[in-house]
Amino acid sequence: MRIVLVGPPGAGKGTQAAYLAKNLAIPHISTGDLFRANISQGTELGLRAKGYMDAGQLVPDEVTIGMARDRMNQPDAENGFLLDGFPRNVAQAEALDEALQTDGVKLDAVLDLEVPEDEVVKRIAGRRICRNDSSHVFHVTYSRPKQDGVCDVCGGELYQRDDDSEDTVRKRLEVYHTQTEPIIDYYKAQGLVVTISALGKVAEVTGRAMDALERSS
Repeated sequence: MRIVLVGPPGAGKGTQAAYLAKNLAIPHISTGDLFRANISQGTELGLRAKGYMDAGQLVPDEVTIGMARDRMNQPDAENGFLLDGFPRNVAQAEALDEALQTDGVKLDAVLDLEVPEDEVVKRIAGRRICRNDSSHVFHVTYSRPKQDGVCDVCGGELYQRDDDSEDTVRKRLEVYHTQTEPIIDYYKAQGLVVTISALGKVAEVTGRAMDALERSS
């Protein structure tokens, strides 16, 4: 299957993408990984992207789409892929459709992870990260440390990142509603959108998504 994963920040897209890609035996393609791989390998697209990033500018859509297209044409993506974090706006969605059409393939589904805005704020603003090791993550509601402000693993100080503050989260949501959410209507017009609730345990959401994708295929 060829799938685009969409949803607001805090919906659990990265987590679900990893599980779904494994269950469906297709590669998980995230924009972050694309940029890192192309820059580290020194590809032409990677060098172009790095130039824009070093100058503090946004990477043009054509560069991002070029990276995505190259990745989607690799052998392990022959039977499908799961795009996470791309497209981010309608212009990118249109460009992606054009690229796929040129390559003789098309999307099978757009999986929309739906989460109430208050829950998004609660999920992100409640995160606490260990200063000694950022992989040690806790939550003031869902995964409380044994001692407030202290990492259970190494005893390091737990803190809230600046971009996890409620004000910042709400600004990120505004950007999502303005720029990314319109792609849902764009894909609905093509009959591709499958919407599920992203509330509940990770395994429950994965099962819900797999059932929905199976029904849509």
